[in-house]
Amino acid sequence: MKDILTAPFLIEMVRTATNMYAHGWDERNGGNISLMLSEDEVKEYGDVKRVLRTIPTGFSAPDLDGKYFLVTGTGKYFKNVQYAPDVNLGLVKLIDGGTNAQLLWGFTDGGKFTSEFPAHMMSHAARLKVNPANRVVMHCHPTNLLAMTYVHTLDEKAFTRTLWQMCTECIVVFPDGVNVLPWMLCGTNEIGEATAEKMKTARLVVWAQHGLYGAGVDLDEAFGLIETAEKAAEIYMKIAHLPLVNTITDEEMHLLEGRFGVKAREGYLS
Repeated sequence: MKDILTAPFLIEMVRTATNMYAHGWDERNGGNISLMLSEDEVKEYGDVKRVLRTIPTGFSAPDLDGKYFLVTGTGKYFKNVQYAPDVNLGLVKLIDGGTNAQLLWGFTDGGKFTSEFPAHMMSHAARLKVNPANRVVMHCHPTNLLAMTYVHTLDEKAFTRTLWQMCTECIVVFPDGVNVLPWMLCGTNEIGEATAEKMKTARLVVWAQHGLYGAGVDLDEAFGLIETAEKAAEIYMKIAHLPLVNTITDEEMHLLEGRFGVKAREGYLS
């Protein structure tokens, strides 16, 4: 059996957490990542029948019963993931309809998965119904997107169009747009359910005055979605107080649709 520390999925998880911290998206213990894995991937690096302990999840996710997830831990700092992945990450298998999780590796200090685990799992379940290839959910606190929620209307269409107009690539990278939730108490099933509902129509969900949820088929896609939206928000925050002289028009965005074979969210362009 191979050493799990050499597993490509673990190496990429560590790299992603490190990059997110370096970008300033995950201060202190802010933010979390969950990566769904197949049993074949897990079996190559560990004994799926060797359960270290069982952790109640506090929710039900029957659609994810038997699924494996590599996930960041509660109270863990992203800056430390690269130095002690076995402490800051855990590999779990959902059982009993998702009400419990078997810890197969990690959290060696007695820790457990992120407090946002229910929100992650609910979002995984929602995205899998839209795209069966979805494997990643990320939560972080990108500075400019967070700042934007203080000065921009939270109307999803308006928020999306503003981001699309900031960078030519935005409509190409996230043609499904950005969904937005008003401020809600974090770490609850309620915000998890609301986020999962929003995940049915977009891979990016902004939590006003808090941060962002992103989903993707792999860590690169989810990271890239967030990175692109955050760059657009940064540009917006630099120019929001200035007279707007030029912009990317709807006609030009339609040209981008044709050039890159994407389709903007229905009703978002004239």
